[in-house]
Amino acid sequence: MSDPMSAAAPDGQRLKAWLGPAVLLSLVLLLELGTRSGWVNAVLVPPPSAVALRVIAVVSAGSVFEPLGRTMVLLAIAYAIGCVLAIGTGVFMGRSPRVHGLLEPLVEVLRPLPKPALLPPLMLFLGLGDAMKITAVALGVFFPVLINTIQGVRGVDPVMVDVARTFQHSRAALLWKVVLPSAMPLVLAGMRVALGIALVLVVIAEMMAGTGGIGYLIIDLQRSFRVVDMYAWVVILALLGYALNEVFVRIERRAIHWSGARAG
Repeated sequence: MSDPMSAAAPDGQRLKAWLGPAVLLSLVLLLELGTRSGWVNAVLVPPPSAVALRVIAVVSAGSVFEPLGRTMVLLAIAYAIGCVLAIGTGVFMGRSPRVHGLLEPLVEVLRPLPKPALLPPLMLFLGLGDAMKITAVALGVFFPVLINTIQGVRGVDPVMVDVARTFQHSRAALLWKVVLPSAMPLVLAGMRVALGIALVLVVIAEMMAGTGGIGYLIIDLQRSFRVVDMYAWVVILALLGYALNEVFVRIERRAIHWSGARAG
């Protein structure tokens, strides 16, 4: 005889899997109905069907690749720089109380500062080119990864460190084989948060600099009052963010499958 509880569990999981998409679809249909019936000003908020058709047209024409590629290159470079610097600094701060005491005041002063507020000063010093955008995004990436790396390194089991020292591992081997693998779940959690921040900052930087990319294109379409095109690129940007998160989650699950962690 089958267990009713075990039969109900897959049904509950299936319901949870469909609940989110169902809510999103309901909101889209409600907005479609509102724009078609005149409840919502279709000049300012076009029907989702019109936006979807424009997205398909943009992708089919291939005009999505140039601004998307420019934004992605800037994002990848800045994200890599920010993560590498943050992980390196975080390991030193987590392992050395002296380094932590030296750098913590500076970190705590700069960390709460909204990173978009740094864009005007960076424009003065670095101009409107890629250097300004990369610096702004790298700064936004740096602090979430840094804080998580410090916490991950400090949370390493001392017994594992003592065992590695007993086997006469060098300091580099200790970091590479014990400290970093143990800290990796927290490091990757910080990197995942930083990825979303990086996408926001690169788009804001492109909007303010006005020198290309998806951000510049969206603000230019808004100024030209090409509303449907503007919303189409906003949708493309949302799909990009969703895709980046999904790719990162899959990488995260493969990288720390041994830890039992599960990305949300």
